[in-house]
Amino acid sequence: MPASSIGLTQQMLRRRPVAGAPVAPGAAEHLRRGIGVFELTMFGVGSTVGTGIFFVLSQAVPEAGPGVIVSFLIAGVAAGLAAICYAELASAVPISGSSYSYAYTTLGEVVAVGVAACLLLEYGVATAAVSVGWSGYVNKLLHNVFGFQLPHGLSAAPWDSDPGYVNLPAIVLIVLCALLLIRGASESARVNAIMVLIKLGVLAMFVVVAFTAFDSNQLSDFAPFGAAGIGSAAGTIFFSYIGLDAVSTAGDEVKDPQKTMPRALIAALATVITVYVLVALAALGTQPWQEFAGQENAGLATILDKVTHHGWASTILCAGAVISIFTVTLITMYGQTRILFAMGRDGLLPTRFASVNERTMTPVSNTVIVAVAAAALAGVVPLEELADMVSIGTLTAFIVVAVGVIVLRVREPELPRGFRVPGYPVTPVLSVGACGYILASLHWYTWVAFSGWVFLALLFYFSWGRRHSALNGVD
Repeated sequence: MPASSIGLTQQMLRRRPVAGAPVAPGAAEHLRRGIGVFELTMFGVGSTVGTGIFFVLSQAVPEAGPGVIVSFLIAGVAAGLAAICYAELASAVPISGSSYSYAYTTLGEVVAVGVAACLLLEYGVATAAVSVGWSGYVNKLLHNVFGFQLPHGLSAAPWDSDPGYVNLPAIVLIVLCALLLIRGASESARVNAIMVLIKLGVLAMFVVVAFTAFDSNQLSDFAPFGAAGIGSAAGTIFFSYIGLDAVSTAGDEVKDPQKTMPRALIAALATVITVYVLVALAALGTQPWQEFAGQENAGLATILDKVTHHGWASTILCAGAVISIFTVTLITMYGQTRILFAMGRDGLLPTRFASVNERTMTPVSNTVIVAVAAAALAGVVPLEELADMVSIGTLTAFIVVAVGVIVLRVREPELPRGFRVPGYPVTPVLSVGACGYILASLHWYTWVAFSGWVFLALLFYFSWGRRHSALNGVD
């Protein structure tokens, strides 16, 4: 039935069925399922344990002192509330698209489009911004190992504070990730798993070496700024946990998704919390907490250099950072392409976004589009002012998922679920509250830019998307 035969309000509020949903003409119905629990867990760990852990201590420790260990646990609990909500919806709605698909199933079409705008902004800006940071680490690694580095003109954008011509390493990184994603999702998952294990190995090396110089007296002044300082640091640290959303973008490519996705989400969260707490504890035992301020660029490497009195530590940490950024870029690009695929399959974007290669069963067209857009941003555009946009998109998605758990429990209580949120309905309500509290602390100009972006997405929906929705044929 054409969209014009029903009212605008009905179009906006219609929901995608959990099972048997229609597919837009010319779009692929599904992708190839080849990702298991371990590989999907590594997706979550790889997208979460990024460069943040390499410098977040220099930001958080001055706020809380040694009490930052508690801050990591608090932030992990806040992220865990969201992860648990994701786990239930991922088991009940096992398709690609993350919180876009969950919102479409529970809250309606127009909300889903708004959430999709949040996710596409989150993943798009994150891909470009993270790849920009790759240049500095690559140059430092080249200098430490081979004694040379790329010219500044080829490793900085024209509008950087210290301008160059183009950020070539960032573009190369995006192209490499795109080629890997085009080759296949399971191949990408295997490469990511190997790199994540290497990254975790580097951080494990840091913990072991740092503990050789551990002095418990460094923790004696545990909370110099009291509970307020610990809470403030938890807000800073929370953004080191926001990569867990990437797990839920793989719903169409996971084996036995009702069981695999909840297990991978919980395993990834447990791994990330363990790694963060151990790194923080080991680092705090090696030097007075006051010395962490000003160690933004190479805090962990500086600590290892003090402990070992040799320069090999910074080289290994740089290698770990290079690998870390590669995995984050790979997964953020993956997540964006799968959200675009889901929207194309639902008819809310042109079906080109939901076309797949018959041999690899990957969405080649939208992968190329994402790579070109991200490379253009990373290569020539300064992105510092957009950093908070990643956070606002993620937090909005977290809130929608928590609300979606409640709505789906009420609307379809008998729907098969491979995992149920413990402590329902308190847990999803707490998740909404925690994310809302952090959202309220963001700058006003972030909200203005974010609102403008969502407005453009809704404008596209009202002018094009609602008329081409795959649900038009079933209204």
